[in-house]
Parts: sequence; structure tokens; C-alpha cells
Amino acid sequence: MSQIEAIISDFGGVLTSPMQDGFQAVQDTSGISMTAIGKAMTAISDRRGSNPVFDLETGDLSEAAFLGALADELAAQLHRDVRLDDFGERYFDGLRPNEPMIGYMRRLRHRGYKLAICTNNVREWERLFRAKVPVDELFDVVVNSAFVGTRKPARRIYELTLERLDVPASAAIIIDDVELNCTAARELGMHAVRFRSTGQAIEEIEAALAVA
Repeated sequence: MSQIEAIISDFGGVLTSPMQDGFQAVQDTSGISMTAIGKAMTAISDRRGSNPVFDLETGDLSEAAFLGALADELAAQLHRDVRLDDFGERYFDGLRPNEPMIGYMRRLRHRGYKLAICTNNVREWERLFRAKVPVDELFDVVVNSAFVGTRKPARRIYELTLERLDVPASAAIIIDDVELNCTAARELGMHAVRFRSTGQAIEEIEAALAVA
């Protein structure tokens, strides 16, 4: 393995508690089950011919348009008025910073590694995302799918992250909680760690750094 120069982290589910916590918070505060939201999303996808979440996360669909379509579909299914204007706030309120992982990132920075976040996210949620973890303090580069028009696991978002870090693929480790995203990174030549727990991820990162 080449000398490792950079560590790239996913946001939700790595630097925070699992994303399911956010969805659970939406369910608990709105009274709308994830099953109902899933059915509504399937119906919208069938009509559009594409997954609206993907379009939201690449900036091709605004948050207002996305939530409006979802609210209309849920209202039709549940036979009641549905408002989702504050979906993002409810979702992020349910996420907790993963302090041990954030602390580890801080130590990696002190050890001289370049740090980046590569995240599939929503343009209008930028302030919520940045308020959850100390982004500007720790990370040299942030690549948000909604601002670059491509999302994981597409090759281009990894290439953009590497270009902005100014390192080759072989000199970077990426941590992500989705195996498909890890596979895509490995195909590009990056070392990938599938996040299952903080301890497991740190152990695998340290092992990779020791080999390098």
C-alpha cells in the first residue's frame, strides 16, 4: 500500500449516530411511520421514473419540491393533512454526534493527515449538517453531493474529493457505513473501511496506516 496521506469520512452514520435515529425522530414527532413514508416514496419513484432522494441529493430537486410531493402522497394515503416543512430539523434533532469518532478524527489531524468529508446530503440541510459536528475545525475538504451534482457510489464524487485533497486514490482511506460506497471506492484504488462500530473502524484504520 502507498503512503496514506488522507482520511475521508462519511457524515451520517459515521460522524453521527446511525441515520435510523434521525428517521425514528421524524416518526416519533410526526406520527407518520417509516412504513408509510416508504410506501409514499415508492409511489413517487414509480411516477417519476427515478428515485426522488437521488435527485434531492444531487441538487436536481429542491427540498421544498421533495417534501411537497412526499406530503401530498402521504396525505392521499393517510386521508389527512400532512405537513413536512420541518422534516430536516426533526431528522437532525434525532442524530447525535459520534464524539469518540470525532475525537479520533481530531487526533488524526494532529498526526498530520489531511481530512475530508464526502457525503450524500441535501443542499438546504447544509447549516444543519455543519451544526452537528465541528466541520470547519477538523476537515480540510467537504464534498457534499448536492453541491457537486453527483452522489456516492458514482466514481466522480470520489475523484472530486481526491482532487480537492490533492492526493492519489492509493494514498486515501475512506470510511463509510454503506458497503456499496466502500466497494466503489476500492474499485477506484482507495482503501475503504466499512463502518460498523467506532471501535472496529478505528482498529481497521490504524491497521491500514500501520501497513502503509
